[in-house]
Amino acid sequence: MSGTRRSGAVRRLLRNPLGVISGVVLLAITLAVIFAPALSPQDPGAADLSDSFAGPGAGHPLGFDSAGRDVLSRLLHGGRNTLGGAVIALLVALGIGVPSGLLAGYRGGRFDAAANWTVNLVMALPAMVVLLASRAILGSTVWVLMIVLGVLVAPSFFRLVRGIVAGVRGELYVDAARVSGLTDLRIVARHVLIVVRAPIIIQTALVAGLAIGLQAGLEFLGIGSGDTPTWGAMLNEAFQNMQRAPTMIVWPGLALGLTSASLVLLAGALRDALEDRGTSPSRRPRPRTAVAPPGADATGTALLSVRGLSVAYAQADGTAKEVVHGVDLDVREGEIVGLVGESGSGKTQAAFSILGILPEGGHVSGGSVIVDGREVVGLPEREHRALRGGVIAYVPQEPMSNLDPSFTIGSQLVEPMRYKLGISKAEARERALGLLRTVEIDDPGRTFGSYPHEISGGMAQRVLIAGAMSCDPRLLIADEPTTALDVMVQAEVLGLLKRLQRERGLGVLLVTHDLGIVADVCDRVAVMHGGRVVETGPAARVLRDPRESPTRRLLDAVLDDMPAREPWRPAEAAEGASLKGEKA
Repeated sequence: MSGTRRSGAVRRLLRNPLGVISGVVLLAITLAVIFAPALSPQDPGAADLSDSFAGPGAGHPLGFDSAGRDVLSRLLHGGRNTLGGAVIALLVALGIGVPSGLLAGYRGGRFDAAANWTVNLVMALPAMVVLLASRAILGSTVWVLMIVLGVLVAPSFFRLVRGIVAGVRGELYVDAARVSGLTDLRIVARHVLIVVRAPIIIQTALVAGLAIGLQAGLEFLGIGSGDTPTWGAMLNEAFQNMQRAPTMIVWPGLALGLTSASLVLLAGALRDALEDRGTSPSRRPRPRTAVAPPGADATGTALLSVRGLSVAYAQADGTAKEVVHGVDLDVREGEIVGLVGESGSGKTQAAFSILGILPEGGHVSGGSVIVDGREVVGLPEREHRALRGGVIAYVPQEPMSNLDPSFTIGSQLVEPMRYKLGISKAEARERALGLLRTVEIDDPGRTFGSYPHEISGGMAQRVLIAGAMSCDPRLLIADEPTTALDVMVQAEVLGLLKRLQRERGLGVLLVTHDLGIVADVCDRVAVMHGGRVVETGPAARVLRDPRESPTRRLLDAVLDDMPAREPWRPAEAAEGASLKGEKA
């Protein structure tokens, strides 16, 4: 799939006239300076005063300068020094700015604060003064000055990358990738770098042009590497002899202008080619291959045991505010437990605590969370990550926001399986197609090759369920999985969850505010209010005989006076959705 995207980007770049022309010009300049000894074998430093200001002649198509040196030879060899110096400055800036910006933006914390302080200090320094001081201390070698320049411009990459990454790290599809068990390095490489690549391309062109221009400016002022040929040194000499030989300034000026313009135009074209994905062609589905779900019987074993769970958030004054207080909760194999409460009741915070993905500043301040017999409170992130995807999986709300718009559906399903299960790309593809069939998607091949914007919200929710089931988890946490869907699709998705739970023996924790959903699918229910569990019990009993006022208020808001509905049956899906729509 990545190969298809790359080939598509190349085709789009080749269809852009400005991109093609600028690329050809830049390639020609680069090849000319690389093969300078072959194109102009004359020594660029060889001088003969008898040839001073001589015009073009045999073997010397651009003539000679004031010292009788071949202009073409100095132009080509000078390009080596000028462009080579710019490459050095660019590599230093990229090597310092991009990794530090990624780390600061994605992780935040003390490194972010220290890096920002350092960047602000470097940016406050006057670049020209620092370069002049560096020349006095380190010598006039152009390579050394370009390394110093790279350090000076690295903050531009840092601030650009950090700002974008800090905005992306809170996206739901990044959280979804974390819950699937991917490492931070894989998440950054896959979901974050793709967001910053276009700005980095543009910034690279600008910084390269700046490095070329600044180096030429230093050489033009006579602050350079002595007799070493560079385009800036040629400009300096041409300016001094403007009245005697005005055409001498044309060649270095043209080389500088064409190079800088080609860099900017090619960067813009490349950015457009990468970002304009177009529409993926439909793919013909392969022959149906059944995915055999693992058999599981409801033995009553506790997959999840929560005792005294408390969650707190650090405040600006150094104190901590507790938002979840002493929650007790159990989920056994083969049952669906509803965690119900109004908005702000703490149910999602409790679910995030179990998954280990509390937002920044949040932490488990007390209690115990045991998943499949293992305590996860205080577990190192690496070990917690190992549980996600394989033992515990997550189905989020807002399906479209939890899919990365830069990748196809198939790519997002395949990557976690290859990492967690250690299978080949072909095996992961077949497994993904089988999962799409399992979640009742009619054309899995087409969906596999589609981008998120090309599918509906209901289909996106099915894709998220397929992704959650991809590594055969034992415990599934579904957080408001039907909130963004219409009533008919809600019934289908709930029926799908119920079927998967029954066929695979899953334990399911269903986080919701809707007791109507609880009536449809849940075996037991825990009602939260004000960060506490105020009532627990079998779903039928809680719905028929609520004992706490928060439960009664939820019932008054959702259900009528009719008795609780019978458990969901496939034949009644459409009818149940219709009744639920009437109540709403």
